[in-house]
Amino acid sequence: MTYSRRTPIADVLDDLRIAIEGRGLVIDYQSHVNRMLERTASDLGAERKLYVDAQAFVFCSAALSRKTMEADPANAAFCPYSIMAYATAQQPGVTHITYRRPWRPDGSPASKAALKEVEAMLDGIAREAAGLR
Repeated sequence: MTYSRRTPIADVLDDLRIAIEGRGLVIDYQSHVNRMLERTASDLGAERKLYVDAQAFVFCSAALSRKTMEADPANAAFCPYSIMAYATAQQPGVTHITYRRPWRPDGSPASKAALKEVEAMLDGIAREAAGLR
């Protein structure tokens, strides 16, 4: 799922952090994807600059994680949760906020219901960071 906003990425990253922490969640890790790509570009013979910046916040919700895993232990694969913000080199003034939808076609009704709650949380965070709330 992706939302876009005509705002510098630094501002969106701040808004994303506030949206996550404002729900009482703790960010476990901040992944600097763009730094890794730039650091390894010469080793791979890559010359094209992809992003102005690209970062992901990794976090968890104890309550929702427990609920999803009680519904189906295989739902552990969705934890921790991640939301990324990035601005491309081609459109530096547009920041995109994106996350993977937690969904299993083979899940039980209880599992699907619990994962739907996780998606609602992720979507609320992403929308807030995108200025849609």
